[in-house]
Amino acid sequence: MLAYLQNIAVLFCINAMLALTLNFIMGYAGIFSLAHAIFFGVGAYATAYIAMYGTDSLLICMAASALISALLSMALALPALRVRGEYFVAASMGLQVIGVTIFSEWKSITGGLGGMIGIPRPNLFGYVFNDDGMFLILAFVMLLIVIGITALLVRGSFGRSLMAIRDSESAAQSYGKHVNAVKTISVAVSAGLAGVAGSLYAFYMSFINVESFMLETSILLMAMVIIGGTGTLFGPVVGAALLMSLPAALTYLPFLPPSELGTIQQIIYGLAMVLLMMFRPGGLVGGRSREKSA
Repeated sequence: MLAYLQNIAVLFCINAMLALTLNFIMGYAGIFSLAHAIFFGVGAYATAYIAMYGTDSLLICMAASALISALLSMALALPALRVRGEYFVAASMGLQVIGVTIFSEWKSITGGLGGMIGIPRPNLFGYVFNDDGMFLILAFVMLLIVIGITALLVRGSFGRSLMAIRDSESAAQSYGKHVNAVKTISVAVSAGLAGVAGSLYAFYMSFINVESFMLETSILLMAMVIIGGTGTLFGPVVGAALLMSLPAALTYLPFLPPSELGTIQQIIYGLAMVLLMMFRPGGLVGGRSREKSA
């Protein structure tokens, strides 16, 4: 039982990190992306490859994952500079499809559909995180670091620039904000931190394949942000906690057939989002209310 709870707690920390990083561009910059799982996957595959064929150093693997994900985020930043709204959502979905195809077909790097097996646990200054309890502490510390970085950015001048662009891009530009630079940096930061979460995931699972980085993952992360509260610091953490605990809670209901748990889970996710949009559009934690433009 303890091992099961530790597993849920580690996966919660990783998903909370991903929800926070998605909220950074979605809640504060107004960039709605359906490709966040790709940067998660890039970080995971980068760490897996380096750890298996190079070094299992935690710092080197995480730094490499963050850097590669941030650089590849330019594929998302470029359309963000040219299109907005539903057009950008469509562009990000295209990037998600391309990423999944590459993960599936680039067998020499990703292992194809079979994935990568036997990823070693990380090494930090000679200490190897073989114990799941210590790995949970590592995951929790990384979650706190991501929360700290997010808080530092959104509560400073950069965060004010982000929210100005979110509310009115043309008005922000007229006030001298460097809209293109701010958007590009925000996407790079979000993708880089998602890559760190991917690194942690690869180290913990010791096995990764494309199934963990599909469109469904991006949609689940977006649900965490919306349910918790967009544009809030702790809303994504609350959303991640709820959506991570739901599958575990459903398994304890004896009247639900195990074969239908996945379907019931998706129905509950969808119903929760519909009800929230109707009665609490800012999410559980609050968030900003969207004003209708005149």
